[in-house]
Amino acid sequence: MTDNINIKLLPLIFIFNPITAMAWDPPDRVSLEEIQQTTSNVMTMPKITVTETEDIFRIEAVGMEWDIGVRVYEPNDQNKIPVGPDGKKRGIFLIHGGTGDWRSLDQAARLASKRFGYKVVSMTFPGRLNLDDPSRNWPRDTFNDDGNHRTPHWLKGEVITPDQYEVVMDKGDATTGVPARYGTSIFLAAKEGTTFYKRMGGWPVAFEEGMKTAIARHFPTSSYNVYAHGHSTGGPFVHYMSQRVDNVKGIVGYGTAMFGYINNAAGSAFEYPFNYLRLRTWRDTARYADEGWTDKDYSLPQKMEMVFAAWDRAKLQPNFKAEDFIHKNSVESLANGARATAERMGMDDEETQTLVERYVGYTRELSGPGVKPLPPVLHINGIGDKTVTYDRYTSYGKKMYQAMDPAPRTHAILFGAGVHSWNFKDDNIPHGIAPAVINMWDAAIREGYFD
Repeated sequence: MTDNINIKLLPLIFIFNPITAMAWDPPDRVSLEEIQQTTSNVMTMPKITVTETEDIFRIEAVGMEWDIGVRVYEPNDQNKIPVGPDGKKRGIFLIHGGTGDWRSLDQAARLASKRFGYKVVSMTFPGRLNLDDPSRNWPRDTFNDDGNHRTPHWLKGEVITPDQYEVVMDKGDATTGVPARYGTSIFLAAKEGTTFYKRMGGWPVAFEEGMKTAIARHFPTSSYNVYAHGHSTGGPFVHYMSQRVDNVKGIVGYGTAMFGYINNAAGSAFEYPFNYLRLRTWRDTARYADEGWTDKDYSLPQKMEMVFAAWDRAKLQPNFKAEDFIHKNSVESLANGARATAERMGMDDEETQTLVERYVGYTRELSGPGVKPLPPVLHINGIGDKTVTYDRYTSYGKKMYQAMDPAPRTHAILFGAGVHSWNFKDDNIPHGIAPAVINMWDAAIREGYFD
């Protein structure tokens, strides 16, 4: 770097100094000006030639087969991949959030690989890939007048038909956990005995086994250390996964939710039966659009037009969700899903209880003798994020991490730009938040935050 750089930018571009030997501490805050300067630096870095491939593999979990899809970004020149002091390569494992798929993290994955050289594996939640279309775009709307509503593709060739579910319209109730500000929430309630019901009881284990298998296929323990990111709802999944996979060395965050029981500390309950699949509609687009309108003076008709236009684009992605039960600590629903699965599999009382404990265990850290401690966690929050906020970490999340035994190293950074979505751009950040976030991840990895 040049010698005349402003000292206040060092926390973000420290990575460009390869000879630092002192312990590195992340900043508490990063200003908009620092983000803009760092973005400029990142976007002018030489591009690395990268190959992108899709890997769809089949696993077995709880007596059923499941198709899992990942997107892999890998430098053609393996010498470009960062290597740690132990001689192992460094890889990044991503899972998205909400009701999307790998595409919501595509820009971040490409930046991490093309500018910084990481091999990146981006996994889609089980059931979220449209396995019938090579583009992975979903047809029609999520909720349709003919009763054929959108349902997951957990296995290629398997169809969840309308006779397997009932439609539940929920106006919002504080006792159940979907606020009235969401508008009407739409659920598909799987009927007992159907394939849909069995899938809704079994997906938590398929999710765990899918992550483990994806990492084993692409990041062998003998040659890779892995840094995992889960956006929003994906956060609790990489939290629990990080203790179950030996070579996951840390959690890198942006808008990353914590363990389910920590998220629940704010009262974000989700008390629905385990067989309820939530469909997103234009209402959810309207809810998130508010984040980008705080300083805009749009009329109601303008807002409505923008919401419907945005939904026309968004509905190409999955827009259904089962994962809130882990995200929001719905332990009773998870336990009931485990019991239904155990009954289907003919388990005895002891086996059933073990499965119940496995499901409920997804909502919090593991502890006790012989258990891998939770590795270090680095949270980053956009200042405009109203969904996973910086305040959640500072007001109670930090204390709850510290109460773990052993307590992991954790830190949160408030960025002076950005909303909940990775893909938000405006005049202040025309390249979005991703360049500055990935730069900070790289600094933390290279400078030993996770060691």
